[in-house]
Amino acid sequence: MPECNHCGAHVSERFARVFADDRGKIHACVSCSANAGIAEASRERARTV
Repeated sequence: MPECNHCGAHVSERFARVFADDRGKIHACVSCSANAGIAEASRERARTV
């Protein structure tokens, strides 16, 4: 089961398909980011890694 690379929370396969980066890493999930900002937080954290 995929997990958020930021907080370690488990996420669904569907969530991972939508929000993972091109390497399959999930930089933000509903546990560590507001729903409205998941995509933006993911992009921002991917740039800093």
